[in-house]
Amino acid sequence: MRLLSALRELNTEQRHVVAASFLGWMLDAFDYFLLVFVIPEVARDFGASLAEVAFSTTLTLAMRPLGALIFGRLADRFGRRPILMLDVILFAVFEAASALAPSLVVLLIVRTLFGIAMGGEWGIGASLTMESIPAKSRGLVSGLLQQGYPAGYLVGALVYWLAFDHIGWRGIFALGILPALLVLYIRRRVPESPVWAASAIDGAGKTNFFESMRGHWKLFAYLVVLMMAFNMFSHGSQDMYPTFLKEQLHFDTARLSELTIVLNLGAIVGGLFFGAWSERIGRRRAIVVAALLALPVIPLWAYGGSVLMLGIGVFLLQVMVQGAWGVVPVHLNELSPDGVRGTLPGFAYQGGNLLAALTSPFLAWLAVRHGGDFAFAMASFIAVVAVVLASVTWFGPEARGKTFD
Repeated sequence: MRLLSALRELNTEQRHVVAASFLGWMLDAFDYFLLVFVIPEVARDFGASLAEVAFSTTLTLAMRPLGALIFGRLADRFGRRPILMLDVILFAVFEAASALAPSLVVLLIVRTLFGIAMGGEWGIGASLTMESIPAKSRGLVSGLLQQGYPAGYLVGALVYWLAFDHIGWRGIFALGILPALLVLYIRRRVPESPVWAASAIDGAGKTNFFESMRGHWKLFAYLVVLMMAFNMFSHGSQDMYPTFLKEQLHFDTARLSELTIVLNLGAIVGGLFFGAWSERIGRRRAIVVAALLALPVIPLWAYGGSVLMLGIGVFLLQVMVQGAWGVVPVHLNELSPDGVRGTLPGFAYQGGNLLAALTSPFLAWLAVRHGGDFAFAMASFIAVVAVVLASVTWFGPEARGKTFD
């Protein structure tokens, strides 16, 4: 109800901005997560190990900072709206191209290019949204915007469930071209950020990135470390979970899809709740509470013993994981200097991704070292990361309610 009330307070153009940014991140995540469902099948077709195929996720994550920097600077220079459209087209094309890969090497190259395009979307969409809505709506809308990520994972799970047995992994990748249709909606309905438009008039949008960042490099370094912990928290609890269900628990397509859907429903609930709650208790406190509440849920999530208990565990864990993430869009945008808001949040986010890029291969390696025990690998990893995330957040800055000039 609070979400509907907050959205009603926005004017028509602002609602279109929120919708486009949400859909952009949702479809970006949809394209990314299609791969995690089919890692074992791709490995068998190419005669590779699970870790070798999982390395494609490392390349995607590692290239996202470059995409954030390239597209973020373009967005600061030429506007959020046109660069967002360009970025959506590129990540959709590279996703569809994955279906044509004749070898693992070619697939890795295509996933690298996909990572560059994927890296640009979040920062542009988040800055466009936060610069277009009233300050009092930021927390709730931040939670909604970030939940485009689990929503994309959810759509990917549904597509995998309904289509994989009929079209295989190549057909699944081919469906990744569909997000390109979003460009038509953005072109027709979404206005430019009023903050960027004002900066373009007075020339602020042309300020050199390094000049705008003078005096803020310590903040940037802190944000990269913070986002490293965040990305380990999410990717460590999500990317290898389908492989765990397939390889260790031997679940079929339907059961795997059902648990993944439950996972993402929990993520959406958590993001909306903690994003809105951050308006009352502050950004840092909301993140810390969510991270620490994940700890008692980990045994149920990894060692539930039955489908029902695993479902409860995966739902509750993602309430906490994506609950913490729901605060990220508003937190990073409020901490960013005005002249580099198109670049800095996304660049810091994806810089953290780079540092966390070995998460999936590391978990695959750790599981193999323990006789294929993915439950042990993921549970021990997430427990450590949750404590690290809470600590890094607690000792960092906050700028709740900051005015965007």
